[in-house]
Amino acid sequence: MPAAVLIGAQWGDEGKGKATDLLGSRVDYVVKFNGGNNAGHTVVVGDKKFALHLLPAGILTPGVVPVIGNGVVVDPEVLFQELDAIEARGVDPSRLMVSANAHIIAPYHRTIDKVTERFLGKHQIGTTGRGIGPAYADKVNRVGIRVQDLFDESILRQKVEGALSHKNQELVKIYNRRAIDVEDTVEQLLGYADRLRPFVRDTSLELNRALDAGKQLLFEGGQATMLDIDHGTYPFVTSSNPTVGGAVTGSGVAATRINRVIAVAKAYLTRVGAGPFPTELFDEWGDRLRKTGFEFGVTTGRPRRTGWFDALVARYSTRINGVTDYVITKLDVLTGIEKIPVCVAYDVDGTRFDEMPVNQSDFHHAKPIYEYLPGWTEDISGARSYEELPANARAYIEYLEGLIGARVSVIGVGADRDAVIARHDLLSD
Repeated sequence: MPAAVLIGAQWGDEGKGKATDLLGSRVDYVVKFNGGNNAGHTVVVGDKKFALHLLPAGILTPGVVPVIGNGVVVDPEVLFQELDAIEARGVDPSRLMVSANAHIIAPYHRTIDKVTERFLGKHQIGTTGRGIGPAYADKVNRVGIRVQDLFDESILRQKVEGALSHKNQELVKIYNRRAIDVEDTVEQLLGYADRLRPFVRDTSLELNRALDAGKQLLFEGGQATMLDIDHGTYPFVTSSNPTVGGAVTGSGVAATRINRVIAVAKAYLTRVGAGPFPTELFDEWGDRLRKTGFEFGVTTGRPRRTGWFDALVARYSTRINGVTDYVITKLDVLTGIEKIPVCVAYDVDGTRFDEMPVNQSDFHHAKPIYEYLPGWTEDISGARSYEELPANARAYIEYLEGLIGARVSVIGVGADRDAVIARHDLLSD
């Protein structure tokens, strides 16, 4: 059986958790391959709403094995809080697997994250302050702590001493903060070991054996394409690869075993944090999208920036990821808008761009060129087949499909778990 990758096509918060949950009954493993608890998925199951930050959404589906891959950075405190929360609501967390090679977010990573972001002043990136970036920086600088290190006190102490020898110099001499105690840090990290141990596996081996046995894998990306450290709006990006390549390096499963790439995009656009956003709205339309779509961060609670659908961003995501299928979410939020703008090109100082500018400065100064589609007034939240949608809603979907370079296979029309319309099978041709 093949593996499928699910990624965000925009700046995140597109509804990937719901899409993962939609596929849950048809897959055997759901693998988180990048990021940490700096992103969140909201999944509605009956009358229960689950906000997941570090755990893969597949943990809510009985029989599915949720996996935290080696490309994830894990805050053990957050992990245990989430496990306790879902267990208290009747979900069995014992199926979870955590890669022994995943890196740990230590307490000092959170401290460094918050201190350095404040130090940047008006040049702040918009980090969540949860230690994600510093943990990835330590990974690249080869002074990181991995999950497996928690089970060897001697190695753990050496690594903490090595990391803090430099970080304490920065905290004291540059940021005028107190030094972090090595022994306190080691003791805190060792305190996670016993509870974490039953979940730890060689997840690359487990996943490849599962594929050999004919199991279906779904790779669940955190954040989104435009936040990718290599392909996003750098430096206003995350510290990992939420694109399809990250699924390979973040899991230990070869690219040749992936045959479906599913991208999730909203019927409009949102962004959290700083950075360029050509279709951003600062008027009553932006407020309307924010309120109607309840655009507030699952993890941070921050209000999201809102804008109209950007076809160039989606087409770029199609190219970068080799997207085979799109899931368009929150189509219902557009109900009642007489004319719906869609960005089809940019104007940069009089020059038209029909594709994403490679130059960040051009993208920063890009002005959207819109086409306007007729809207609809009918309530579509109860529609469960494509034919039940108003003609103008179908025309909107088909117009987007023609612009983004891949088929729209699923449409979200509401917050409920079953508020979706399937046009094509996401896992097959």
